[in-house]
Amino acid sequence: MTQKTPSNSGPNRLIVGPDGHGGWKVTRPGAAGPSATGSTQQAMIDQARRMLRSDGGGELTIQGRNGRFRVSDTVAPGRDPNPPRDTR
Repeated sequence: MTQKTPSNSGPNRLIVGPDGHGGWKVTRPGAAGPSATGSTQQAMIDQARRMLRSDGGGELTIQGRNGRFRVSDTVAPGRDPNPPRDTR
């Protein structure tokens, strides 16, 4: 069985979501366990962004406390498949 790595598994992706114990975690889809855990959602979002930047960019998906996906964002230098059309 071959273990997937970011280089051969397609887009680099991290998910920030509740850990089930009142805290928050950063996970990669298909990973056995969390990449990082912390007490606040914002701390884990910041950690996930740093991890994606150091890995060459990718997609960050954020879940709310209820487990529903709230937002997805491309972290540079990744390529956004649906770039915003406005130029704010």
